[in-house]
Amino acid sequence: MRKGHWISNSNYVQKIVKKQPLVFGLFRTIFATNKQALTIKWQSMKSLDPKFIPMNQNDLDELGWDEIDILLVTGDAYVDHPSYGIAVIGRLLLKLGYRCGIVAQPDWKNPDCLKVMGRPRLACFVTEGNMDSSLSIYTVGRRYRKTDAYSPGGEIRKRPQHAAVVYTQLCKQAFSKIPVVIGGVGTSLRRFVHYDYWQDKLKPSVLVESKASILVYGMGEKAVTEITERLENGEPLAGIRGTATLLGKKAAEAFEHGNKYVVLPSFGAHKEDKDQLLESTKKIEFEMNPWCGRGLTQLHGDRMLVQEPPQEPLSTCQMDEVFDMPFAMKPHPSYDEKIPAYVTIEHSIPAVRGCPGGCTFCGLVAHQGKQISYRSEESIMGTVDQFLEDKNFRGTISDIGGAASNIYGNTVYDEDKCKKCRRTSCFYPKLCNNYNPDGKPLLSLLKKIKATDGVKHLHLNSGLRLALAVDDRQKELTKEVIHHHVSGHQKVAPEHLDKRVVALMRKDPPEDFFKYKKIFEEESKNANKEQYLIPLLISNFPGTTDDEMKVVGKYLDQENWSPQQVQDFIPLPLTIAGAMYYCGKDPKGNEIEVHRGLKERRGQIHELKRKRGKGGLTKRDFRRGHNQHRKDEVNKSNDSSSVSSGPNKKKRSNKRKAKNQTSD
Repeated sequence: MRKGHWISNSNYVQKIVKKQPLVFGLFRTIFATNKQALTIKWQSMKSLDPKFIPMNQNDLDELGWDEIDILLVTGDAYVDHPSYGIAVIGRLLLKLGYRCGIVAQPDWKNPDCLKVMGRPRLACFVTEGNMDSSLSIYTVGRRYRKTDAYSPGGEIRKRPQHAAVVYTQLCKQAFSKIPVVIGGVGTSLRRFVHYDYWQDKLKPSVLVESKASILVYGMGEKAVTEITERLENGEPLAGIRGTATLLGKKAAEAFEHGNKYVVLPSFGAHKEDKDQLLESTKKIEFEMNPWCGRGLTQLHGDRMLVQEPPQEPLSTCQMDEVFDMPFAMKPHPSYDEKIPAYVTIEHSIPAVRGCPGGCTFCGLVAHQGKQISYRSEESIMGTVDQFLEDKNFRGTISDIGGAASNIYGNTVYDEDKCKKCRRTSCFYPKLCNNYNPDGKPLLSLLKKIKATDGVKHLHLNSGLRLALAVDDRQKELTKEVIHHHVSGHQKVAPEHLDKRVVALMRKDPPEDFFKYKKIFEEESKNANKEQYLIPLLISNFPGTTDDEMKVVGKYLDQENWSPQQVQDFIPLPLTIAGAMYYCGKDPKGNEIEVHRGLKERRGQIHELKRKRGKGGLTKRDFRRGHNQHRKDEVNKSNDSSSVSSGPNKKKRSNKRKAKNQTSD
């Protein structure tokens, strides 16, 4: 089998390779049992290359399809763009020869809404969307968000909380005995026992609650390919890398761990001892290396969750073939209103997967992992050519990147060392000696795009990882970015400025931010441009004391900065920081200060948000939770606050009203 094949090796099925049209640059592998080749009914290339994935019976009729093989169900509006996971999986299935349809944001109280294209021949594939559904619905203060960026017109409540569970049950009600495959970032982060911040309770794996057939975690192209082949051939779904399944009582008792699987604390043990969540999360992170990581098991009563090791990351060639699939790059034409999340990325170019940073608050650690995959320059230039043909393109490309722009093209010096490494972060506590932060690939790409006729502006809104931006090996790249690829304001993410707190976050030391700020100001002056840094900061991170928050406040006073937006800490499932919040301890087991209710959180929020130049907040301000704000807001709920709306909003509104009355 050629190196880099989508489908991982399997010991219990015979592989028969047929010379079908190349799929992802490789011969199509057909699984077979009993020495009989699996026959797939191939559609014409035209019928399997629709402009949009069908959403209703009329779409099927236009394509000449009498049925679909796979039904895709998503909590987002359908946008045929590679930034949307459901579009990637749909296009992949089409390229593999499977007819699929999509139902976006279904009425979760009506199973008939899934029957618009009939019963799928093989299975339903379910995702909550590009974000965890609870995060899409609720603010950090557990209040309803005012908009949903992934819905037409920003309309809220178009998806249920815990959408993967609800949609799976909906599929089973609509189609009896249908296999259901669940995946996506929200599902990925809930694959084990986890703490749900919005319900403020410990919950079992989403597999237990949803009763889905199999769960895909991480980026799903390889796993989905193998799952679909096995469904076609009627084979069991166990043993596929990048997936998790739930065994019954007898299978759990007979399961042999050997040295290939690590046992995590059971759901019962988690309920008896809070500290088990922190320990299990550390073990999960430790086994995330796809080359040396082992499988994991976890008991839920008498049933056993079995997670296979992660899939290997895609090669550059495979990344190219994913992103070069014929995406329409637009929302489905059935939508009359704009989709805010699409407007943001309409003319941006996703180029990188994975994040070597390993921040404790970030879901990418347990989802994509630290290994980097990136597209080739040729593939990205192909996307630029698509933009140039778009009548709505005005010459501005808003981003090229992923977790951070300047990790594009980064490699390692010794791959064998990397394949044995158990570090969660390549950057913390210091940049790994085996990590090569080569800035030349991105520098070459930026210059090439900049020189392209029709491209007026190219910005990097993914931001820069500070530890790399101040490294001498990216000196020329950093200069190029500051001189030519800042839109006027550049966001950087120091997250905090106290050394102990950034250590808890596994972030770059504050000195990197100060150093980069100096470089940014000098190079902006050299370029004769008036440009500004926007520091992204987090309040109420677990372990942050009020005095440590004042370190940030003092610096903002010094710079006379008044941040307009503040990110109050959100404990995401399957993150170290989320476990720290739940347990009240740091990763070493030391007790830490945790602010849980609005009254406790408000002091740090307003230390960041207040207007500068009027002196810092006192300890009394923190203790009293800023009693100058209306008492009825506090009484409404100790756990309710939308940090994006300022406390003086009503006062400002009253002032405007009075001013208008005076004018009248």
